[in-house]
Amino acid sequence: METIKLRDEYIKLGQAIKAVGFVESGVDAKDTILDGLVKVNGEVCLMRGKKLYDGDVVEFMGQEIKIVK
Repeated sequence: METIKLRDEYIKLGQAIKAVGFVESGVDAKDTILDGLVKVNGEVCLMRGKKLYDGDVVEFMGQEIKIVK
């Protein structure tokens, strides 16, 4: 499981999956999220601007990212 340490109060979903290398660009992040391939806390999320906070877990293709403060 990858972790992202928050610098601010939150990170947006598109930024998070790009930061850990799940996708290469913002366009790829947008397409991946809109295709329903990303889950946040176990539920499919179609909003690339979804704000992720401490404790949130993102899933993509069997991999996970945990957001930590």
